[in-house]
Amino acid sequence: MNLKNLKINFLGDSITEGCGTSDLKNVYWNLLAERDGVIARGYGIGGTRIARQQVPSPEPSWDRYFRSRVSGMNPDADVVVVFGGTNDYGHGDAPIGCMDDRTDDTFYGALHLLYLDLLAKYPDARLLVMTPLHRVGEKAHINEMGRPTQADLETYVNIIQEVAAYYAIPVVDLYRTSGLQPEVPMLRERYNPDGLHPNDAGNERIYRKLKEALLAMQ
Repeated sequence: MNLKNLKINFLGDSITEGCGTSDLKNVYWNLLAERDGVIARGYGIGGTRIARQQVPSPEPSWDRYFRSRVSGMNPDADVVVVFGGTNDYGHGDAPIGCMDDRTDDTFYGALHLLYLDLLAKYPDARLLVMTPLHRVGEKAHINEMGRPTQADLETYVNIIQEVAAYYAIPVVDLYRTSGLQPEVPMLRERYNPDGLHPNDAGNERIYRKLKEALLAMQ
């Protein structure tokens, strides 16, 4: 796929918003715009989740779950990239659910409805999904809000891949192939100093993996 002038919408959370970088120009999708001529549009809101929250969050913007924002995205896109799920693990309260769910109130169901909405809004575009990155404490049984976690982060990653595969949507598995693992001190210092959000060097890694996937698309 030729990247120059390709219109790409990026739906995500704080990583897509640029948290962790020294400047917004260093966010992974802005690197695609600067270096490869992509027309990149970022729709990242920190703290947001894929599934709908059951109990209102202390920060109202966190409850703007992904599907609720699809209608506000530019309709003219050649590719739509979805990058989320870490906050569903980190502080979400929606149940995991099951593959048959079609509801915003479980993680499985919210993924189905999100992908269906994107397929309907962008019938001629390509969809691409990126999995959450590793994060410090991802095997914890208590989340950021002090509540029991629904599952460990790897379970969320696997569900994202499972539902995307159902719709034949390609996945960039950043969890297993990005080289970012903040549980390793030297990697945390280099790429994710706060244990989650990639810095400029970490965004460079994401950019390279994403560019590789985009170039491979037909």
